[in-house]
Amino acid sequence: MGTIAIICYIGGTLLQYFSLVRRDNSQRSRVLLLGAAALAFHTLSFSGTVITEQGLHLGFFKISSLIGWLVAGLLLASSIRKPLENLLIGIYPIAALGLVSAIISHGTKEPVIHLSLYSTSHIILSLFAYSVLTIAAVQAVLLAWQDLQLRHQRVNGFVMQLPPLQIMEQLLFELIWVGVILLSAAIISGALFIEDLFAQHLVHKTLLSIIAWAIFSLLLIGRYRLGWRGSIAIRWILSGYLLLMMAYFGTKLVLEVILV
Repeated sequence: MGTIAIICYIGGTLLQYFSLVRRDNSQRSRVLLLGAAALAFHTLSFSGTVITEQGLHLGFFKISSLIGWLVAGLLLASSIRKPLENLLIGIYPIAALGLVSAIISHGTKEPVIHLSLYSTSHIILSLFAYSVLTIAAVQAVLLAWQDLQLRHQRVNGFVMQLPPLQIMEQLLFELIWVGVILLSAAIISGALFIEDLFAQHLVHKTLLSIIAWAIFSLLLIGRYRLGWRGSIAIRWILSGYLLLMMAYFGTKLVLEVILV
């Protein structure tokens, strides 16, 4: 199932790339259908890997696959109402790489987790927050590329297919707002439901998540009080996202991959 999902992700990426280069939007429905098929097979791949009789496997590689699936699903759903399908050219490969890592690591020893209802709500909020901010980070990179091309008057087929800068920026900050709200809820739920949020194995994740939350929050304040936009906003977004990525994956990478 995982292999079929990867093929669909790659096919959707290539189709979206050629659509952008040729300025041909007629393939949009096929790009979305390939993504929907990839998501369906990706979901089936969780049985026996992430979801087992012993509990949930949420090790480094399995969580990478889960987040890739969630990011792709959220973006596909959002693309129905907003012009976000161009981001699929970056999101499909992320989902495919996450799934590849899960397949390669299948059979390796990873922690099995038995969760309470409250812990599950914290994890779900955290995953949604990270996924939305991943989409925002890809949008920020795309916006930076678009801005650079326009400044140097290199408007090629790829850039011509993107929405105007103003709409791209508006969509970006809508994503940041949603991401910050979800991240706030995740941090609060962690403080309420996790017994020791600053335990040795959680302290790095907690501190980095709070710092990332502060960066995104300051960005929103700067946006609406000082009019921050363009390269300033992009730098803040990517800085906050890198910290959040370290919070979510850094500890898992060290404990489950490097020190094994």
